Amino acid sequence: MSDTRRRVKVYTLNEDRQWDDRGTGHVSSTYVEELKGMSLLVRAESDGSLLLESKINPNTAYQKQQDTLIVWSEAENYDLALSFQEKAGCDEIWEKICQVQGKDPSVEVTQDLIDESEEERFEEMPETSHLIDLPTCELNKLEEIADLVTSVLSSPIRREKLALALENEGYIKKLLQLFQACENLENTEGLHHLYEIIRGILFLNKATLFEVMFSDECIMDVVGCLEYDPALAQPKRHREFLTKTAKFKEVIPITDSELRQKIHQTYRVQYIQDIILPTPSVFEENFLSTLTSFIFFNKVEIVSMLQEDEKFLSEVFAQLTDEATDDDKRRELVNFFKEFCAFSQTLQPQNRDAFFKTLAKLGILPALEIVMGMDDLQVRSAATDIFSYLVEFSPSMVREFVMQEAQQSDDDILLINVVIEQMICDTDPELGGAVQLMGLLRTLIDPENMLATTNKTEKSEFLNFFYNHCMHVLTAPLLTNTSEDKCEKDFFLKHYRYSWSFVCTPSHSHSHSTPSSSISQDNIVGSNKNNTICPDNYQTAQLLALILELLTFCVEHHTYHIKNYIMNKDLLRRVLVLMNSKHTFLALCALRFMRRIIGLKDEFYNRYITKGNLFEPVINALLDNGTRYNLLNSAVIELFEFIRVEDIKSLTAHIVENFYKALESIEYVQTFKGLKTKYEQEKDRQNQKLNSVPSILRSNRFRRDAKALEEDEEMWFNEDEEEEGKVVVAPAEKSKPEDDFPDNYEKFMETKKAKESEDKENLPKRTSPGGFKFTFSHSASAANGTNSKSVVAQTPPATSNGSSSKTTNLATSVTATKPEYNHERRS
Repeated sequence: MSDTRRRVKVYTLNEDRQWDDRGTGHVSSTYVEELKGMSLLVRAESDGSLLLESKINPNTAYQKQQDTLIVWSEAENYDLALSFQEKAGCDEIWEKICQVQGKDPSVEVTQDLIDESEEERFEEMPETSHLIDLPTCELNKLEEIADLVTSVLSSPIRREKLALALENEGYIKKLLQLFQACENLENTEGLHHLYEIIRGILFLNKATLFEVMFSDECIMDVVGCLEYDPALAQPKRHREFLTKTAKFKEVIPITDSELRQKIHQTYRVQYIQDIILPTPSVFEENFLSTLTSFIFFNKVEIVSMLQEDEKFLSEVFAQLTDEATDDDKRRELVNFFKEFCAFSQTLQPQNRDAFFKTLAKLGILPALEIVMGMDDLQVRSAATDIFSYLVEFSPSMVREFVMQEAQQSDDDILLINVVIEQMICDTDPELGGAVQLMGLLRTLIDPENMLATTNKTEKSEFLNFFYNHCMHVLTAPLLTNTSEDKCEKDFFLKHYRYSWSFVCTPSHSHSHSTPSSSISQDNIVGSNKNNTICPDNYQTAQLLALILELLTFCVEHHTYHIKNYIMNKDLLRRVLVLMNSKHTFLALCALRFMRRIIGLKDEFYNRYITKGNLFEPVINALLDNGTRYNLLNSAVIELFEFIRVEDIKSLTAHIVENFYKALESIEYVQTFKGLKTKYEQEKDRQNQKLNSVPSILRSNRFRRDAKALEEDEEMWFNEDEEEEGKVVVAPAEKSKPEDDFPDNYEKFMETKKAKESEDKENLPKRTSPGGFKFTFSHSASAANGTNSKSVVAQTPPATSNGSSSKTTNLATSVTATKPEYNHERRS
C-alpha cells in the first residue's frame, strides 16, 4: 500500500490566476546531482513519470497554508503548489525545506517577499525593524490604523511584516469587537475606517489571516465591515442577504458537521470575492490570488467529501428519479447536482473520472431524461448544464447509454431526441439554450472523438443509430418549413410533445404563445417575397440556421449516412428553398450547405445536383441580389469560382450549357467566362480524342461507347429503388471517401442486361443527329428518381419558383443539349 502521507497533487497558476491540476503523485526530498542541491521530486502514481523536479533554492520564499499546502514561485509568473493528502506529510516536507534554508519549521513563510526596487533599501535597515508596530486597538486610533494598512499595500515586504504583526497579536478579532461597538454607537466615521482596514487586510493576500477572518466566529463581522463603503450613501445589506435571503438547503440532510461548515464558508467567501469586493484595479489584480486559491481548495475538499459519502449520493438519486417526488424538491435536487458538477471541475483528472463514473453508475442519464422534459424552465436549464458536463467528460459514455436505451424505448423518448426537442422548442427569442444544445449534439456526432475509444465499432454503430432514430427529429422543422405537403406537417405536429406555436408566430413577432394542442397550418411557415413556403419568422429562421449548421457538419464528417439521407429526402432541394428567405443569414446557411457538398467533389453528389437542376435557386438569388456587393454575392461567386479552379467537369458543363446566357453579363469577376473557357477546352479535348480513334472502333456495331456506359450508369443511379428508408449505398466503413460505394457498379453490371430493353425506352428522344434535347424536372421529386424515366423534351413553365423576371428568362433557357452525358452516333 502506498504512503498516503506523501501523496500530493501538483498545481500551477495559469495566466488567468487560476490553479491548473498537473497530476497526483508521491513527493520526496532528495539530493539531485544535476541540480546540485536538495530537491523536491513528485512521481506520478499512475505510471511513475516525473511530475515535478524542483531544487529547494535557499532564497525562494516558500509558504505553508491551511496545514496541507506548500506554495512558492520558481520564476516570474510561475507559481507552484503542493496539496498534501495528510497534514503529517506536509509538515515533513516543510521541515526539509526549512532545514535547507536554515529556518525554524514553526514559520509560515521561509523568506521575506522583497521586490528588486526595495531589496537594497531593506538590506541596510537595522534588525529591530523586522516588525511593524501597530497602534493600540481603540476607537480613536481607527484612522491611524486605516492609514497604516493602506500605506503598506504598495510594498511587498511591508505587507509581509504587517501580516505577521496582525497574526501575532490577534489583532483582527480586536478590530471586529470595535466594529460591533461602532455599530451600536452608530459611529459612521469609525465604520468607514473599518471598511478601509478590513479591505486592506484582505489585500495583504495572506492565507493565515484568511483562516481567522473566514472562521465561523468572525466572517459575518468581516462582511459587516465591508457593508460600510465610504463611497456609498447608504450601507449595503449583505449580512441580511446571507442570513435571511440565501438559505442553505440540504436536499438530503448532511450529517458531517465539518462538511456543512466548509460549504457555508465557501459560499460566503465566494460572495465576498464576487459581490462585495470591487473589481480590482490593474495595480491590485494579484492582491487576491490567495483568496482565489482558498476558494479553489475548499471546493476540492467539498467534492471529495461528498463523493466519499456513497449513502448520501444514493439517496439523492433515489429521490431525483422517484415519481412521488414533488416538483419543488426535484428542482432543488437538480440545482444541487448542477453545483456539484461545477465543483467537480476542480478535481484532478483521475478523481474527476471516478466522480462521473459514479454518477453514471447511479443513473444520472435516465434521471436527466425525466428533468429535461419538465415544464420548469429553471430545471431544464440546470439539466442542460449537467448534460454538458457529462458530454464534455465522456461523449462515448452518453452514446453508449442512448444506443442501449434505443433497444427498449420508443424514438420520441430517447435522451438524445429529448435534447433535440429542447433545442427545437427553446422559447428564448435569441435561442441561447438551443445554441448550447447544438454544440453538445455536434460533439456527440463528431467521429473525431469516436476514434480514441476502445470500442472500434462505435463510429458505425452510433451513426447508424443516429440516422435511423434521431435524424428525422432533427430535420423535421426544416422539412416542414420547406414543404407544401399538409400531411407531412400534420405528422410533424403530432410527433412533438411541445407546441410549436411560439416558433410559428406571424412575421416580425417575437411573442410566445401559450402551448396548445392545435396549431393553424397557416402559421407553420412565413411568407416571402419569392416563395410562400419560405419561413419569414426570425426565430424560426434562427432555428433553421442552427439545424443547417449541424447538417453541414454531417456532410463534412459523415460519409454514406448523410449521403443516403440527402438522396432519399431530396434534402438539398428543400434546403435551397431557404435561398429565398428575407433573412440573409439563413440564405447563407443554405448556400454553405451546398458549398460543403460541392467541396467534396463527389460525382454522385454532382449528378444529383445536375439531374435536379439545383443550381437554379442559387443563380436566382445571385440575379435577385442585383449589383449589390455584399456577403451573399461574394459567397455565390466563391462557389462558382471553386468549381472553376478545381475544374469539376460535370458541374462546369451543366452550368455553362444551362445558365451561361443568364450569367454572361456578369463581368466584374472573370469566374463565369473562366467556366466557359474550361468548358470549351474540355469539349475540344474530347473531340480531338474522338477524332484520333479509328472510325471502326467508334461504330456501335463493334464497340459500345464509354459515354453510353456512363449514361446507363447514371440512369441506374436514378432508378425508383431509392425509396424512403432504403439504403442507397453500402454502409461499409472505408479508408477513403471515394471508396464509399464499392458495390454500385458491380450491381449495375449484374442488372444491366435485364434492364437494357427498359433503358432504351426511357432514353431521351433524339431530336437531332448530334444529341438529345431534354428539360430538367423542377419538382421536388426529381432527384428521388420519380421523373428519371420520363426525361422527354418539354417546355418548362414560365417561372419555376415565382422569382423575378430575370428568373423567368433563366428558367426558359434550361432546355439545352448536354454533351457530357450524350454521345454521337456515326453511321
